[in-house]
Amino acid sequence: MHVTRLADAKPYFPPNHNDMRCLRLQGHEAGPADLLWLGMSQILPGGFTSLDASPMEKYYVVLEGEVTIESDTGTEVLRQWDSCRIAPGEKRALKNETNKTVVVLLSMPFPGVTKG
Repeated sequence: MHVTRLADAKPYFPPNHNDMRCLRLQGHEAGPADLLWLGMSQILPGGFTSLDASPMEKYYVVLEGEVTIESDTGTEVLRQWDSCRIAPGEKRALKNETNKTVVVLLSMPFPGVTKG
């Protein structure tokens, strides 16, 4: 078992993330992982990511607040405990259009991980 306490989680700084604090919870520098890594994003009011695509599949779960997610297939507002999948190559933008901080859990496979 590998435990990462929130108090010990290290920040990471992805490009095109504005008014956000991103913490690595598992994988990469947060500890051992074979298939995927977990991150937590705290998005301040007005915070956002640009509309970009990644070759990696992404899963988002809203832990607190409300986030607007724009993608190639439309725009959705996700609230606490809602989740979504962003396909490889699909553009996405996250936006906090509220006056409360949003907390989102992100799960992504490592590059090179294929379907089993």
